[in-house]
Amino acid sequence: MSQAIVVQTTTDSSANAEKLAETIVQNAQGACVQIVGPIKSVYKWQETIQKEEEFLVSIKTTRPFFSSLAELIRQHHKYEVPEIIALPIIDGSSEYLEWVANQVHN
Repeated sequence: MSQAIVVQTTTDSSANAEKLAETIVQNAQGACVQIVGPIKSVYKWQETIQKEEEFLVSIKTTRPFFSSLAELIRQHHKYEVPEIIALPIIDGSSEYLEWVANQVHN
């Protein structure tokens, strides 16, 4: 199994998503960040159903950097409780996964 993971979060605007993406790459916490949107999110917050337009931010990184990446997201995110989830990459191009591993560092 690869050490590579995809970490996902959402933001309220394209500008905030791009700013977060640049911060992540500049700090070497993610090799590549993709932004998709707008998307429609439906969720319950403070006992009320919310329907919001958001932008999905997908970050390719490695498992050892999840904690530091999650902290970086929290520091630069506008949401009180941002989505920060990690999805395993169970297989992939060995050259790409090696590139991801070489891009993230402290």
